[in-house]
Amino acid sequence: MITLFTTAKPFLGHSGIIQRNALQSWKLLHPDVEVILFGDEEGAAEVCAEFGLRHEPHVERHESGFKYLNYMFEKAQQIARHDILCYSNCDIMLFSDFYEAVRLASNRGEKFLMIGQRWDTDITEPVDFTNPEWPPNLRKFARAKGGKQILEYVDYFVFSKGLYDKVPPL
Repeated sequence: MITLFTTAKPFLGHSGIIQRNALQSWKLLHPDVEVILFGDEEGAAEVCAEFGLRHEPHVERHESGFKYLNYMFEKAQQIARHDILCYSNCDIMLFSDFYEAVRLASNRGEKFLMIGQRWDTDITEPVDFTNPEWPPNLRKFARAKGGKQILEYVDYFVFSKGLYDKVPPL
């Protein structure tokens, strides 16, 4: 039903932990979820192999080294297995209610866009995804120790394939 795509920082230290947590949470959304990781940062190929993700090491970059989001949006739409795509920052964990919201939104029309914001939560350890209580425990932790990000920050874009045919160079 959905292809998620992202790019990452090197999988080292704290960034490595939170990115691995996020990618694992995405894989648990549904057995048919596809995840594409763009970029050749340190550890990316190994994480993709470990989690069964699609690795696209090439990404177009600005002369400063920043990755072009428009390239990833265009390429993801070309190679995705599914007609619903989601770009998310690689440190955003997703829960089953996200998948359900996508399912409901996608049933409302041929083309759609769904955006959302995050809860900032300082997670410093790998999440134990074998514990069936990880989602409610993590929600409780986020509500107690985290904070909702301001509305101007958008951390994921879910959209129907073809909605972003021409993305300006970002």
